[in-house]
Amino acid sequence: MTDTLRLYTSPSAFPNPQRLRLFLHEKGIAGQFDEVVYDMAPGGEQRGWRHLKMNPWGETPTLQLADGGILSETAAIARYLDQAFPGRRIMGETPLEQGLDAMWDNRIWVHVLYRITTMFHVMHQGLGPKLELTHNPAWGEHCRKEALAHAGLVDRHLSDGRPWMLGGDAPTFSDITLATAIAFSKFPVNATPLDERFEHLDAFWRRWQERPAFQAAYADRSSGVAELDGRA
Repeated sequence: MTDTLRLYTSPSAFPNPQRLRLFLHEKGIAGQFDEVVYDMAPGGEQRGWRHLKMNPWGETPTLQLADGGILSETAAIARYLDQAFPGRRIMGETPLEQGLDAMWDNRIWVHVLYRITTMFHVMHQGLGPKLELTHNPAWGEHCRKEALAHAGLVDRHLSDGRPWMLGGDAPTFSDITLATAIAFSKFPVNATPLDERFEHLDAFWRRWQERPAFQAAYADRSSGVAELDGRA
């Protein structure tokens, strides 16, 4: 693939764009994209008509293909790129690995990361009325409890000593989702750092921090998490 694709994304504080950015660095293809980074301010460009024509949901990431076609939704973009570009298959090499990775990614996204994201939106009004439609602290606390309960199940899965979710030598997409969930759990507004609460998630988090792909993905120093933004 020689044509440069255009990726509309956001700073590393935003979990879904960061899932894709970490995937791109782990895959080794991050430099092959023209990346447009929206600042995600209330009423920002991501909610303007130019982006909405491409992605009516007004969310990032959005991928514009060489032929002008559009892909959105993080896992869908990652699946396409994993197949379209050479290199290690981040979403699993074999049909079984792909199935297991999709299973764990769905569990982590739905029950951990999405719960933390929902908690952020219903307890924090900082992104403005176009996004923060409901202020419901009680629901936010329920989501916090759900995220912690399911993070405990993931921690138990890692307790057999495996370095990554599928037990191989390198992370897959479900590991990427888990890494971004831990990062967002540490965001000051969320104040639910999973690495401080679970032994095996802590070891998992430290493994990620040593990976060059992880360091490159958080190089913008815009995660809102001091230990990442202060990295030398």
